[in-house]
Amino acid sequence: MDKEIQQYNLTLTGNAAAIEFLKKAIADGKHWYIALLETIGLWKTAEETYNGRTYHYLIAGEAFDWLLLAERLCEEIGGLLPKEERITLLFHCKPPYDLTAKEFKELIGGSKYHQYLNYFYGITIEEALIQAVKYDVRKERQTLGHNTEQEIINEVYRRLYGSTKGILLKQFRRERSYPQLKSISLTELKEFTYWLFKYRLNHFDKAKIASDTNKALSILKDNNLPLRSLIG
Repeated sequence: MDKEIQQYNLTLTGNAAAIEFLKKAIADGKHWYIALLETIGLWKTAEETYNGRTYHYLIAGEAFDWLLLAERLCEEIGGLLPKEERITLLFHCKPPYDLTAKEFKELIGGSKYHQYLNYFYGITIEEALIQAVKYDVRKERQTLGHNTEQEIINEVYRRLYGSTKGILLKQFRRERSYPQLKSISLTELKEFTYWLFKYRLNHFDKAKIASDTNKALSILKDNNLPLRSLIG
């Protein structure tokens, strides 16, 4: 990859060089999605502030949110991309064509690929699992009379983690020395979800963990999420 950058005789460094590489690669005829993934492999920082928005690409120092970085890079090259392909990737998690896990890994690099797997299993899968159990609880309680959304959520978290969401969120924030606010940002929610994933791994037996993971994977499969193919 470094040799490919050098062919452009760039004088820039760091993320600026990566962005310039992306623009030039597309201008030279490379498919935008391939150039985008290669640029992700070149990216240097775990977070940045751009146009007044702070982007956190690495959750808890371990889980790489590559689609967030893809969104950021698309801001740089929006006029060079097919609008529908861009929307489909960023909002529906569907790339313009499928890559094998090996191809995806080679394009973004081994280190970022490992971090991507952390994100996939620790956040994407965990979110799918929570939604799957919420569906089960809501279905079970339809015939039992009135149940508030908060009661349903508490039951979901008790089944998955042995306690309510509120108690777990307070514990998470105490461990991270975060303020105990009434609201939660999207970045903190992702970090909390990743924390829940690790909490589940540390507090439950392997059979239950495997069963829960398969349940979540089935949900993603049923919803035809193509990015699952990138986990190998």
